[in-house]
Amino acid sequence: MQELDSKKKIEILVRARYPLIYVISSEEQRVIETIRHISSERQKRYFVWSITKGLECDDGSCIADLREPLKMLEYLIESKNNGLYILKDFHPYLNDHVVIRKLRDVNKELKTTMKNALLLSPILKIPPEIDKEIAVIDFRLPGREDLGAIIDGIVKSVGNKKSIIQDGKLKDKVIDAALGLTAEEAENVFAKSLVQTGDLDIPVILSEKEQIIRKSGVLEYYAANEDMKEIGGLDMLKDWLKKRSKAFSKEAREFGLPQPKGVLMIGIPGCGKSLTAKAISSLWQLPLLRLDVGKVFSSLVGSSEENVRKAIMTAESIAPSILWLDELEKGFSGMGSSGMTDGGTSARVFGTFLTWLQEKTSAVFVVATSNNISQLPPELLRKGRFDEIFYIDLPTKDEREEIFSIHLNKRKRPPENFDVSILAENTRGYSGSEIEEIVISSLYDAFDRGSDIDQSTLENTATSMIPLSQTMQEEISTIREWAKLRARRATSGTEDDGSEKTRKIEMT
Repeated sequence: MQELDSKKKIEILVRARYPLIYVISSEEQRVIETIRHISSERQKRYFVWSITKGLECDDGSCIADLREPLKMLEYLIESKNNGLYILKDFHPYLNDHVVIRKLRDVNKELKTTMKNALLLSPILKIPPEIDKEIAVIDFRLPGREDLGAIIDGIVKSVGNKKSIIQDGKLKDKVIDAALGLTAEEAENVFAKSLVQTGDLDIPVILSEKEQIIRKSGVLEYYAANEDMKEIGGLDMLKDWLKKRSKAFSKEAREFGLPQPKGVLMIGIPGCGKSLTAKAISSLWQLPLLRLDVGKVFSSLVGSSEENVRKAIMTAESIAPSILWLDELEKGFSGMGSSGMTDGGTSARVFGTFLTWLQEKTSAVFVVATSNNISQLPPELLRKGRFDEIFYIDLPTKDEREEIFSIHLNKRKRPPENFDVSILAENTRGYSGSEIEEIVISSLYDAFDRGSDIDQSTLENTATSMIPLSQTMQEEISTIREWAKLRARRATSGTEDDGSEKTRKIEMT
């Protein structure tokens, strides 16, 4: 069933006589305009209250004496004027126990009237005393139709000037680039693009969008610079990702395919998990948003839950998109003791994210990585949270050859000038990042002595390095044992060390 839009949700609650409705949005004017339309369609009056102006009526009059929150709530109970009362930025006053008590009185008194109180705020802040008595609505950011109307209006205002708007496909691309912006932000960036380039320029819109996303302090916008060709090995994981490269298209929906949910990559540090997450964005040509779980947890009570909700809403608003959570265990470990250490904040944030991950229907593909599976909550690994769980092991000999070739090429050194087979043989148990460090350290040594790198320099550097597989031998063995029955291998080969024959695993 298609999700109802924000206007329809508010209208249903008004018709059902919900006394208290909490609307979450930073687009104050757009929400007020929506409520004005609802009141007009329902033949109701509407009123707007603020701490600075008091109560503004729909007939143009104003009651300035009602600036105080308690006076306004008292007026709301006693007023004979039925209609929709919008209370702007009411959340700061919900710290006052008298205001909370009065809101509960309002809820009781308005149930038998034709009045509704709509608390409009960009922040969700509901005291536990009234959380059962208030309905909450997330007012969605402008959709494709809304942005299209804004573009039409701006282009019309500049006259018959030639514009990208004349091409329907290009207009769709401009709308895609602007998804995730508020109506005001979209108007500003479209105007900026027209002034700067004389047209609606997609790079200008995307650059502005990147800045806006970064302002959230929780999400980071990543430009797609990495490529799958820069990743050595992992053939099964790459094949799995390529098969889903068109999964967000309209053709995929018509074919009957569901929206992909995401992938969890677990394994040894330095073996390509984070690099793969970045490369997916380039492969699929979708925006990559990184969620810093550490920044989600704020010192202010209630802010952590608000942060994760805001991050989810932003990712959904620019869908199709990729949401990347790096080192998942650092953010969501210790859920069981959350109630004793942080008042249950971690558990609530995790629960919000988990519910969204299970129930989401939006085209947001979640890419999560983890180095230590023992710290991950078992609920996260349940089937249905992710489409697949991949285990990324230390690279095989063939993969190490490929990784050496990639990093030598990257530093403008032809791999054919080196015996990468011997280098791969001598680096058994080394991770991809350690192989990269061998090449970089060798370049430093060669630069210091005034010559170029050669085979012996690389071999000597490799010999002097102690790989992570030696210092973390027990931990790696534990991860491998866990992954044997619970995860899918990211590569089709295993190390031929004499104790186990190299085998191929067929894709299913």
